[in-house]
Amino acid sequence: MWIDSLLRIGLILTLLYLARIDLRTFLLPNRITYSLIGSGLAINTFTPFALVEANSAWLGALLGYGLLFLINQAYKRIRRHDGIGMGDAKLLAGLGAWLGTESVAFILMTASLFGIVGGALWLKYQQLPRNHPFPFGPFLAITGIIEILWSSQLVQSMI
Repeated sequence: MWIDSLLRIGLILTLLYLARIDLRTFLLPNRITYSLIGSGLAINTFTPFALVEANSAWLGALLGYGLLFLINQAYKRIRRHDGIGMGDAKLLAGLGAWLGTESVAFILMTASLFGIVGGALWLKYQQLPRNHPFPFGPFLAITGIIEILWSSQLVQSMI
C-alpha cells in the first residue's frame, strides 16, 4: 500500500508543478506532459502497482486527449483560432493514463465548472478583458488531485 501512496504523492506533486508553470507561462511543457502519459500507461500496464486496469488507462489517455482536441477543433471552426491549448489535452491524457476512462469525464466536467468561476475571478484580479485567455491547466490539475485523493484506498477506508 505504501507504493500506491508514493505514486499518488508523486502524481500530485507533478500536477501542482504543472499548474504553477501554466499559471506563470500559459504553457504545459511537453517533456512533463508526455512523461505523465508514458508513466501512467507503463505503471498501469506493466506493474503490479496499477491504479486502474491497463485497458482503462489506454482508453483514458486516448479519451482525455481526444475530447479536448475535438472541442478545440469545433471552437477553431467557429472562432477561427484555438480555444484550448494542446498542453491541456496532453495533461488530460496523462490524467486518463493514470486514473482511467471513468475519471476523464469527471475531471473534464469539474475542471470546466471550476474554470468558469476561477477564470472569471482570475481575469478580474488581473484586470483583463473577458475575452482574454486564461490558463486551464491549473483547473485540470486541481480536479485531478481531487480525483486522486478521492479514489485512494486510504480515503475510501475512512468513508
